[in-house]
Amino acid sequence: MRAVVTLVLLLALAFAIGPFAQGGRKVYISVDMEGISGINGDDQTSAGQAEYARGRKLMVEDANAAIRGAFAGGATEVVVNDSHGGQRNLLPEDLDPRARLISHSFKRHGMVEGLDETFDSILFIGYHARAGAARGLFAHTGSGIVRDLQLNGVAVGEGGINAAMAAWYGVAVALVTGDDTAVEEVQAIVPGVKGVTVKRAINTRAVEMLPLAEARRLIEAGAKEAVAAAKKPAPVRKGPYRVTMQFRDVTIPEVMSAFQELARPAPDTLAFQRDAMPEAYRLIRVLYRYVNTN
Repeated sequence: MRAVVTLVLLLALAFAIGPFAQGGRKVYISVDMEGISGINGDDQTSAGQAEYARGRKLMVEDANAAIRGAFAGGATEVVVNDSHGGQRNLLPEDLDPRARLISHSFKRHGMVEGLDETFDSILFIGYHARAGAARGLFAHTGSGIVRDLQLNGVAVGEGGINAAMAAWYGVAVALVTGDDTAVEEVQAIVPGVKGVTVKRAINTRAVEMLPLAEARRLIEAGAKEAVAAAKKPAPVRKGPYRVTMQFRDVTIPEVMSAFQELARPAPDTLAFQRDAMPEAYRLIRVLYRYVNTN
């Protein structure tokens, strides 16, 4: 409980919401897919599947709604990071031409690649619940191989990890969109962050969705309000960052236990620490994405 309270207080300090100082507002938008309005099946989220073309169209429409809202809220520069799967889902020709696009999955920092101190706020669009969530559409963390991930003793999903990265750089987490479980998870970690719920998770597969036009209207309005109101916080750099990753089987822990810096407290678990959050994030990403155990 003490670890949870400490993490919440630190992130609350980092992400206080209030008016910006005068001047340009640089906004970062991280766009995942499972929490996009209208997404309701696996065949919409993976390249080569029957409904993938439709899924990526739904994804870009939510992204564009967020971009429109960000500029309406005072953004002078917007960078969008395609943050789902192979991370080449957003077609440049379909994206609002005012925004720059970061594409492809070969990134040190994945869903927040390119985020740094120059950004004022970050928007999480289309996010989903963490691995182990009892309810939340397509709940997972990083990839299907992770059962649980804890940062400084607190179970977190992608929203929590990315929020810690934003805190490190002094960037306000201004908005999260997705199903109700995903939105609630981020709001529990980042008090005051604006949430837009575009669908209600019945369980990890069934969902009740808002009409698409309404969902996009809410995203645009939410982004406008969030960007206009967000206050750029001071960086929060409270190392060491202690990470515990539990996997769905013992294969990756078995292979990676060859590295002395990685402890193996249980057959299916690896633990490590880093002084800097970006370095912790980088190793988390290597462990769930780039370790080939075949």
